[in-house]
Amino acid sequence: MELLQETWNYALEHADELCQATIDHLILVSISLAIGILVCVPLGVWASRSRRAALTIINSVNAVRVIPSLAILFLAVPYLGVGLDTALIALTILAMPPILVNTAVAFRTIDPAIREAAAGMGMTKRQILRQVEFPLALPIILTGIRTASTEVIASATLAAFIGSGGLGLYVQRGYALYRPSILLVGAIPVALLTLSAEIGLSTLQRAIRPPNAT
Repeated sequence: MELLQETWNYALEHADELCQATIDHLILVSISLAIGILVCVPLGVWASRSRRAALTIINSVNAVRVIPSLAILFLAVPYLGVGLDTALIALTILAMPPILVNTAVAFRTIDPAIREAAAGMGMTKRQILRQVEFPLALPIILTGIRTASTEVIASATLAAFIGSGGLGLYVQRGYALYRPSILLVGAIPVALLTLSAEIGLSTLQRAIRPPNAT
């Protein structure tokens, strides 16, 4: 209880700084995820249509999954320096694999008979993609986005060590000063943000899932 009280007091004393750090953290996460979605959803659709593209793109992006988050962040430093841009690039790379893989799987598993029926009704390929395939694939795509969001929110904390700001500042400061209470000022909001993203996206995923889906 004493540790939590000390954490609470420190948060109150630095309320303005904590609020700005939270905003910076959310901006960092949002931009990384947005770029990941904009890049990987079209690539995932392409990979679902072409076996050669699937082998090349998915295998290349999947290789990133075996590299720890901290390693990606620090590997980027010698080439890009420290700061926000480096953190954004590294976090976007982390966000890409689950979004890409889930998008490709989602479109690949759509029953071809559904596409044929839509084409038989006179729909163009673009209309089929937008009005038929994408709504069917969206729940699985959201699973990838949910996975990416939790990874990026947590990894954005480590990005403070390369000068990107955010809630990781308190983790960095807590380690430097050997003050667990300061560390918790950053760690607790990160945990809450991760939990909120998980619950929010899971709820959205259930809401848009077709009624007959298992």
